[in-house]
Amino acid sequence: MKTIVKSTLTTLALLLALPACAKDAPKPAPTPSPARAANDADPALWVVKDADTTIYLFGTIHVLKPGLTWFDEAVKTAFDQSGTLVLEMVQPDPAAMQKIVMASGMSPTGPTLTEQLPADKRAAYAKALADMGAPATAFDRLRPWLAAVTLSLGPIQKLGYDPANGPETVLAAAAKAANKPVIGLETAEQQIGFFNGLSDPAQIGFLTSTLDEMPKAGETMATMVKEWADGDPDALAREMNESLKDTPEVGKVLLTDRNARWADWVDARMKQPGTVFVAVGAGHLAGGDSVIAQLGKHGIKAERVQY
Repeated sequence: MKTIVKSTLTTLALLLALPACAKDAPKPAPTPSPARAANDADPALWVVKDADTTIYLFGTIHVLKPGLTWFDEAVKTAFDQSGTLVLEMVQPDPAAMQKIVMASGMSPTGPTLTEQLPADKRAAYAKALADMGAPATAFDRLRPWLAAVTLSLGPIQKLGYDPANGPETVLAAAAKAANKPVIGLETAEQQIGFFNGLSDPAQIGFLTSTLDEMPKAGETMATMVKEWADGDPDALAREMNESLKDTPEVGKVLLTDRNARWADWVDARMKQPGTVFVAVGAGHLAGGDSVIAQLGKHGIKAERVQY
């Protein structure tokens, strides 16, 4: 089974940016000109509108290295025109988030995490902890999903990818400066609940797959960032969704069901006047089960903004 670390590598802490399935994907956007500056990014942006409502849909990648320029051109124009910023989740303060995570992510009794792992994965698990500077028993009372998310973030942070450079952080700061309200499609409790509600086998599969792919973390992340910067969400979805083919439980809980709910939200919001800027993980906006596709079931057509 291919790993779902390809999706967790683009998470900001526990924000879920799992991608949309690439089956029946629309035709990819044209390849950007080679003349584009190396640090210039033109990520995908869509818009849905009627007579008195406009909703922009912007695909994000949650951790980036410094220096990539994306908050300009059409993205900045759309944001400036919007009265409200909508994110997957409004991040609680660190203490509150830690309390939420620890309430669901700990397993105080029963077999340790090491004991739950298949025997042939324990050495890789011990090495991953050692690479973090943690003792071999450091995560033994964590639930597998929390260990997987924590371990997957370590290598990319060492490579210089930082949530502080991620679009959510930048957009939230810009909204605060402009006195724009910021709302979340989900709460922190809901998002943690998605992970925590996965079956034990799915969680162990999540962790073992993460361990398998950690040596490739830098290469994987670089590929995904390039596809995002090139404005090629379909390639990004294909890259990320190989991991979901053999994990229908994960795909349903963390991807398909959420995309459908977000499309319901957009449909309901279209009944109110105003302009809104929605920023969610880029993989949610590409493919046959994406938010874009789900909107079509509501009779709502999203147009790609060309820039």
